[in-house]
Amino acid sequence: MAEVKLKLDNRRRGAFYIEEDGKQAGEMVIGLSETTLTVYHTEVDPAMEGRGLARLMLNAMVAYAREHELQVLPLCEYVHTQFRRHPDEYADIWKR
Repeated sequence: MAEVKLKLDNRRRGAFYIEEDGKQAGEMVIGLSETTLTVYHTEVDPAMEGRGLARLMLNAMVAYAREHELQVLPLCEYVHTQFRRHPDEYADIWKR
């Protein structure tokens, strides 16, 4: 199974991403503040769609937010939809 990695710059902006065969298969663009993890956009390479890569990145982002005691501001349509569909699962981290 593909491994989700996190890259951040010195301004605490970056992405959770997945690489397969040396190329990026998916990316979830984020920004961090002291208390909030903002998700801006999630995208999966069209050739890799249907394999659950967006869900893997979502799970990694949620685990990171919980581990670092951050609230998640889901500006990304995919993440916001998942939070709305499963409000109980994300209630502890969802910054509404």
